[in-house]
This record gives sequence, C-alpha cells and structure tokens, in this order.
Amino acid sequence: LFKPAMSPLQLLIKVGRLAVVQSPRIASRAASSTAASTDKWSNLKGRHFLTLRDYSESEIAQLLWTAKDLKARHAQDRLLSYRPLEGHSLGMIFEKRSTRTRALRPASSCSAPVFLSPQDVHLGTNESLPDTAKVLSGFCDAVLARVYAHDSLMTLSEHSSVPIVNGLSDQYHPLQVLADFSHRVRKLWPPQRPRVGFCRRRRQQHDALLDDGLPQAGHIRIASPAGYDPNPAVVYGTQLVLTRDPAEAVRGADVIVTDTFVSMGAEAEKERRLKDFKGFQPGGAHAKPRWVFMHCLPRKQEEVTDDIFYDSKRSLVWPESHNRKWTVMSVLLNVLNDQYRPACPMPSF
Repeated sequence: LFKPAMSPLQLLIKVGRLAVVQSPRIASRAASSTAASTDKWSNLKGRHFLTLRDYSESEIAQLLWTAKDLKARHAQDRLLSYRPLEGHSLGMIFEKRSTRTRALRPASSCSAPVFLSPQDVHLGTNESLPDTAKVLSGFCDAVLARVYAHDSLMTLSEHSSVPIVNGLSDQYHPLQVLADFSHRVRKLWPPQRPRVGFCRRRRQQHDALLDDGLPQAGHIRIASPAGYDPNPAVVYGTQLVLTRDPAEAVRGADVIVTDTFVSMGAEAEKERRLKDFKGFQPGGAHAKPRWVFMHCLPRKQEEVTDDIFYDSKRSLVWPESHNRKWTVMSVLLNVLNDQYRPACPMPSF
C-alpha cells in the first residue's frame, strides 16, 4: 500500500502496528527509544475530553500512541490479563443511541459501569445539568456523554469534578476523529498530504475534522447542498474547497467520506433532507485510482451504494469502526491514570 512520508503536523494521523523485535540489539534500542519518549509523557489525568482543540499536538500523539500500545497488548495477550482500567467506574449518558459507543461499556474494561439511557436521565429537564454533574461525580470516575447539544457537555464539565468525555455532540465527534486518524495512515497515506472529498451535510464529523487539525495535514473538498455548509466559526482560518458538485468534491481524492443525511433528532426533516441530498451519493469515477472510502456509521442506502460500502479493497468502514475501542480506551486511560506508560516504541509520527 502507500508508504507514508510524515510531516510534524501529520503526527495526528498515525498509529501503526507494534514492530516485531527480532534481536536483543533491536530490543534494547526500542526500549531506549520508548524510555526517552516517555520522559516527555504528559499527565492528562483529570482532563476533560470535549474537542481535540483542547489538546496539543504532542498530547494527541500520546493518545494515539496509547491506542497503538493497547491494541498491541491485546493482540499478544488474548487472555486479557492486562486491564489498566479495572477498578474505575465509567458513567455513560446517552441522549442519542449508538451501537459502537454503547458496546464500549464492557469492552472498556472499566468496573461497575453506569449506563443512563434517555429514559433514565433527561439533561436539564428533571434535574439541572449542574446538579447532574455533581451527582455523577460522586458515583463515577469519569463520564462519557453522547448528547444533542454541545453546550450540555460544556455545562457538565464546568460542574463535574471528574473527567467528561465527549461521545458525540451536535458540533464535535473527537472520539470518531481519533479512530479515523488511527487507521488512515496504515492503509492509505500517500507521500503528499491526502486529498479528502466529503459528500455530506454539515456538522459533527467534518466540522470536527476541520476544527481538530486535518486541514493542516490534508486537502479537503466538501460537497453539500445550500443550507448545509460547515460551521463558519470552524471554517475560519482553514483552507478548503466548498462546492455544490459531488463530482468536483471527490476529483483527485485519495479518501472519500460521507455520513448520514438525516441525523438523530432531525427525523421530522427526513423528506426535505433526502430531497436536498438527491444526487449526493459519492462515486469514485473522478477520484484517484487507489481511493478509499470511510463512513462513521450508521449507514443508509441513500448515502452510499453497496458496491462502495462493502468493497473489501476500498472500504475502511469496519476497521475504522473497530478502532473506536482502542481510541476510547486510550482517552479514558490517560484521563484516569497518571502511572501508565506504553510498552511499545513510539510510532514515527
């Protein structure tokens, strides 16, 4: 596949596999490299994780390095004897449903997780957000919240004494962005910065990618109907091409990305949105010969055809989804534990 040539800003994007140590000399060199790198390890314990803009480049690299290390440990230890989050309690608030985030509860290896569905908690309705934050701070070591309004996360973080982790909001989806970054380089990173073509509505994923650094590591083109443009506050200061033509957005693209046209909470607008997005299914005819496809799920038929979505050579949908386990565990481990250090060498970002 592609052999990446990284710039310092591209450190956001790479989490490779653990290198196989083949000799004592290599092992010693790797250990020295790991020790030297962890000397600069940042203490993230107690930090909220609301958007990647709150974290420096080196801190994001640390999160991706941790994800790589956790995945490598799991591959080497199928008995799962290494459980760094055991003993910690995770609270999970779900205003929006999710297969992947919901499945993280047992996968995270946290003890005594607390799951709160929309029927269990109505943020700001039955109980004020500040009061909810204070209550959960006494029950949990961290709270992962998947909410409609980003302002809800901000209020929770202001009044919580434990870390608040953004599982999804109407503005940002940083856990998904980390999962995207962790897979993108190993599979597709070309010698130059990749060209990314979006065919989608505004919000969450492309706003998060724009805000959290991908424009500095790639060329972005976005195709969307009028009325669905990226958030101006996020776009300000970035370089991108905005078009109404899906073919133009994916022209020369290394990566084609799309997402749901009708988000949770906007079902009443389904008929209008599907009409607005008619013709916005992405295709690879104008992309580079070795283009790949990404979708953060869940997917509907009108968003992308089966021949692209299930293409085993081009679609990165399933590995991208599976990486959520390691990146979420990485975030939780860093905000809950100041003693952890990776065993594998730091990737060459």
